[in-house]
Amino acid sequence: MCLKQGIKAPGNGAGNQGLDLIRPPPAVFMKPVKPIHVTQGDVLALNVHNELDEPTSLHFQGLLQNGTSYMDGSGMVTECGIPPGDSFTYVIDTKDQVGTYSIQGHINFQYADGLRGLFIIHEKHKPAAEYDEELIMTFEDWTADEFMPRMEVFKTIKTYMLPQNYPNGLINGIDGNKTEAIKLTPGKRYRLRLASLSMTFWFTFRIPGHKLHIIEADGVDTEPYEVDSMDIGPTQRYSVLLTALDTDEFNYVYDVSMYANFIIKAPVINPHNYQGLVEYREGAPIKNVPHLSEEEMVWPDDTKLVPVSKQSLLSADMSLKFKEGGHGTGYGITYFGMGNASYEPALVPALFSAFSMGDLALDSRIYGPQVEAHVLPHLKVVELDLHNPSMRDHLFILHGHSFQIVEFGPSGNATAENKPVWPVRRPSKWPMRRDTVVVRTYEYVKIRFRADNPGVWLLSEGVLTHFYKGVGITFIEAPDMLQQRQALPEELKQMCLKQGIKASGNGAGNEGYDLTGLPPAIYLDE
Repeated sequence: MCLKQGIKAPGNGAGNQGLDLIRPPPAVFMKPVKPIHVTQGDVLALNVHNELDEPTSLHFQGLLQNGTSYMDGSGMVTECGIPPGDSFTYVIDTKDQVGTYSIQGHINFQYADGLRGLFIIHEKHKPAAEYDEELIMTFEDWTADEFMPRMEVFKTIKTYMLPQNYPNGLINGIDGNKTEAIKLTPGKRYRLRLASLSMTFWFTFRIPGHKLHIIEADGVDTEPYEVDSMDIGPTQRYSVLLTALDTDEFNYVYDVSMYANFIIKAPVINPHNYQGLVEYREGAPIKNVPHLSEEEMVWPDDTKLVPVSKQSLLSADMSLKFKEGGHGTGYGITYFGMGNASYEPALVPALFSAFSMGDLALDSRIYGPQVEAHVLPHLKVVELDLHNPSMRDHLFILHGHSFQIVEFGPSGNATAENKPVWPVRRPSKWPMRRDTVVVRTYEYVKIRFRADNPGVWLLSEGVLTHFYKGVGITFIEAPDMLQQRQALPEELKQMCLKQGIKASGNGAGNEGYDLTGLPPAIYLDE
């Protein structure tokens, strides 16, 4: 079965035709973008026509794209983007995955400007958890002005001051205090998909008087895990079971808080709180339920989640350690990073270099120092040891893989900074798998995955302001196998050539190790 859905990426303004993914300000007038629903086994042909005055691309977060790495949609990593006025069809085969995923504009941070939505793959047969109905709640931070102009100011600073244009919190695409009620029928069980389409801010969600049971995280079904409140970082997705109470005598109120711990706290603004109605019966009185303190609540914990499809802990064949927090300066700009240099795409998409450079594709140097390339041998188990010795939380996203979460522990000199020293935490037996992970201040996480998906995959910061400043790594996975098993579509090459971008060669578009023309890398200090 082949499904087709056409999407236009229109310019800014309220009068656009088609599905308006770039939303007009102000936020209170937003129209929610409808999720795309398919059933496992469907092949989705997503036709994208670009009416912007700049290139665009779509990334499908959480989809593994095994065997189709060129469909990942990462701008200047796996493609050059769709030129203005052109069209391209992304073909997505859903036979191997189910769950909740997102679609993101991946060039010029268009995701932050509204090019974002949900992509849901429903089970073809009986789902892992039983429920009567399904509901969706999306959480977004939204500012009226565009991302890139705002970053012109942000990129020159190291500290995180309170933004002058503080974002609105959107729930289901509209102002967080004007979202339609969650309507429940007594005794029914609901699957509530909770998805962050945020670019910077975290969201908490709770319904006082009700328990939530996590049954999915980032497309991986879990055994039910009971929590009082959810804490959802940018781009993370969960499903929870919500069992309605047995009576419609009262209605209730749900609480949502939008916050960022790396921005100065301010009353009413950070955190910014929203409320909405949980309606059992129209006109029923609202029951006042005592609130638990944050310390009393049970929160999501990746070391406590157990996947339904269990995998034994992988034994690492190789380990790579990365530390966020280094700073570099260049062109009057302050940069961040995770390795030796601040991340910046090369002049040729790294995937195109991996396809075209023959045996040299196995040498990380040909991709250019600013992409922070690391070559992963085929089928080796890779451990990433990710450290955050800083005073701000980070959220990391890995393309092309659902990784095992192996261990959390303390990182950096937290005692000197008067910060908490986290205990070492490990899963009891069966490690959780997902494509995002939050690393708190002065904490490390170890994750593992098998390099069984030849292609080029980003490890990027989920907080777009941090990714913009260079927090990213490029994994060149089994380029020898890539060249044998896949072929780069000619249409993708032509999309580059139309924009004056070379479609082959090293990171500079040259042969061999000649990187002439590539802008200098920004190297990081401690």
